[in-house]
Amino acid sequence: MKIAIMGHGVVGSGTAEVFLKNKKNIEAGINAGAEVDLKYVLDVRGAESFPGCEYADKFVKDFDLVLNDPEITVVAELIGGIEPAYTFVKALLAAGKSVVTSNKELVAKKGAELLKIARENNAAFLFEASVGGGIPIIRPLYQCLSADSINEIAGILNGTTNFILTKMFRDNMGFDEALKLAQENGYAERDPSDDVNGIDALRKICILASIIFGKRVNPDNSMVLTEGITKLTREDIAFCEKRGGTAKLIARAVKNGDRVEVSVCPTFVSRDSQLAGVNDVYNAILVRGDATGDVVFYGKGAGKYPTASAVVNDIANALKKSNEASTLYWSEEEQELCQPAVAEICGNIRVFEGL
Repeated sequence: MKIAIMGHGVVGSGTAEVFLKNKKNIEAGINAGAEVDLKYVLDVRGAESFPGCEYADKFVKDFDLVLNDPEITVVAELIGGIEPAYTFVKALLAAGKSVVTSNKELVAKKGAELLKIARENNAAFLFEASVGGGIPIIRPLYQCLSADSINEIAGILNGTTNFILTKMFRDNMGFDEALKLAQENGYAERDPSDDVNGIDALRKICILASIIFGKRVNPDNSMVLTEGITKLTREDIAFCEKRGGTAKLIARAVKNGDRVEVSVCPTFVSRDSQLAGVNDVYNAILVRGDATGDVVFYGKGAGKYPTASAVVNDIANALKKSNEASTLYWSEEEQELCQPAVAEICGNIRVFEGL
């Protein structure tokens, strides 16, 4: 069994490292006598851009090599963005090759279509790493909690903003100072706009909501409330502390009749909440079901190796050729949304019932 990795950035290189390091464990988990190997690393920069790389002989620049090689059964798409990732993934799935990805933008915008193509061609399209980094959340939603009627999911889905808010509340830093520290520590990109403006968290909550409610939740829908953390002030912090809580960038999707409320915004969280003590770059995702009640998934939501671990787990599951991936899908029909019900507004902090 041969795999390919497309993209050799932070997550791509981490995936190659984790896969090669744990190759024997992956082989043992598939079946007795199985052999797996990394055959290609597709990156337009080529091996010359990664001197000293122990798998330099595997670098290629031509996508058609990956697409047309009958030995390749699973491909990890770690390029990011929509293009050329969308064109590549669509072609691979149509050819019957399974694809795993950490690309939250691709999954949020094109997931329903790609899942349909995968099912039509007896392939898998898996994306555990697209939400929560190394936290298992996708598979529990469509497998372990499938007997529950889930009416709400809410959580801290962006480690960069959670780190910044932790510094603002715990260490009395201003936003600019906390952002600079996040960048120095490698938690924030040079251009952090997707994180601090709530776009990253929005894509993730739309993926989770699509799985839960069975229809495509469009991140571009005008009904979605999307606010970042750039406008938070010391007055907002004082307000939260006076009320006995803190502020977190909460991504939330909740059922409201036949419609769904979707929001990403700085939200007051009481100290009694399970989300209040989630600090620094950690993520936490609260799932509310009618049978289980509240279930919280917690862990590092980003980083090279936590995300790579989730990618490699998906690779292993795709190699098993099990039927479990056939239960992961949502309709291409767009979910009808409604305006989120805001209980109270004070400054730049939103307050929702039940959080």
